[in-house]
Order: sequence, then C-alpha cells, then structure tokens
Amino acid sequence: MAKTESESVSEMVITLESVRESLIRQEDTIVFSLIERAKYPRNSPLYDLSYASIPGFSGSLFQYIVSHSENLQAVNVLTKMLNDLLCNRLGDMKTQKNILSFPDNIPGSLLPPHNYPQVLHPPSASININSTIWDKYVNQLLPVLVAEGDDGNYASTATSDLDCLQALSRRIHYGKYVAEVKFREAPQDYEPLIRAKDSDALMKLLTFEHVEEMVKRRVEKKAMIFGQEVALFSNGTEGKCKIDPSIVSKLYEDWVMPLTKVVEVEYLLRRLD
Repeated sequence: MAKTESESVSEMVITLESVRESLIRQEDTIVFSLIERAKYPRNSPLYDLSYASIPGFSGSLFQYIVSHSENLQAVNVLTKMLNDLLCNRLGDMKTQKNILSFPDNIPGSLLPPHNYPQVLHPPSASININSTIWDKYVNQLLPVLVAEGDDGNYASTATSDLDCLQALSRRIHYGKYVAEVKFREAPQDYEPLIRAKDSDALMKLLTFEHVEEMVKRRVEKKAMIFGQEVALFSNGTEGKCKIDPSIVSKLYEDWVMPLTKVVEVEYLLRRLD
C-alpha cells in the first residue's frame, strides 16, 4: 500500500523525490477545491467587515466561520479523523504541518503528546504567512475565479473557501520541507548564504525556472481534465471546463510558487539557529 503524505513526511529520512511527489498530489486537492468554489458566485458580503455584527467578534462573517470551523475541527474527534486538510492525527492541530488562521482559538490536545520524529528545524514553527495567503485569495483570486453575484448561500461558499485556503496554505507552507531536504542535500551551498543572511542569493539558489514552467503546465492540464464537463450523449457541453485552466496556471505562477519560496527562504534563514 502506498504511503500517505503524513507517513512519508514523518520519517526521519526524506528525499527531494518524496517531497515532489507530495507536492504533485497536493495539486490535485487544490484544483478540485477551486472547481468546487467556482460553483458559487463571489458572495461579497461574506467578506465585508461591515456586513455582519457578531457579538464578541471583530471581523467578517467569513473570518467568524473560519475561526469556529478550526475550533470545531480541533475538538471533534470524528471531524479530525475525516478532515485531513487541517488535522492529520488526534491532538495534532498545532504541529508543523497545520498552519492555522486563528491559532489562539484552538484548545489543548485531548491526548498526551506523541514523540513524532523531528523532521523540521524547531524554529520553523514560527513561520506563518496565512495572512498573505488570505489576502491574495480573497482580493486577487476570487475576482477572476468566480462570477460576480450574490446568491445568499454563504455557509456553503465559506466551506468551499475554507477548503481552498487550507489546501493552498498546506502547499505553500510545505516549502519548509522543500527547504529542509534541499539543505540536507547540499549544506555547503546554503550555509555561507545563511550565515550572510543573503535572502536574494538564497531565493536565486532555490529557483529553477524549467521546473516552475513544468508545474504551471501540469496544473493547467489538471484543471482542464478534472474540470471538464462529461456527458453520455452530445448536449453541447462536452469538453467545456468548469473553471478556466489558465487561471490555475497563473495562480501558481504569481503566488503559489513565489510564496512557497518565501517560506523556503524564511526557513533557511532560521536553519542554523
């Protein structure tokens, strides 16, 4: 039986190939979540800070839903077991892989801490760019991904948004594992730049344009295949896509891959601490 992502990453020995395989699998999750979100219009009031007045909470309706969803996922055992997007093990909500939007709302673990193998350098726990991901998702991606309009279906829309944000956040913060395995393979290349705090040189060392081009082409093709309308009989919809595949390619080009490299650089700058 093939190993799951959590199993492969939890091993002491990780390779660039295993990390790449995980990133490719995460592409599927991202594409499918974007297709699901495209079913609903933009529903702008969901993100409007002035739309809803919630006692004891300062923020938009969407922020409120995300905050309480993360909380429920932390305390509900069944939800945690079924929803691997946020939680991979019981009591594991605050581990390296689970980057939360509202971490202060998460209660303590229900079980004693488990001694999982240490893969990442401990200071990596402080790296969290979810605020940037959130901003780009709401203000840059949604306007081009979904149709304008308001159908009032805010609960389902928020659920789809949360799935998208979790998938994107996991993929981008997975840059910590990418950076760790690259550092292990060539410490002699990275250590001088880390000691010099040379972020630009690290970014250049981490950039492989031919690989990024291949990723863009692959996610665009996945969006085309996964989002294709299928009909048993010809009805004029065969071959149409639920989302524009070029949007997914542009998403990866403009901020999924760049933000992943930001996480990689931030991780490497802390690697020798």
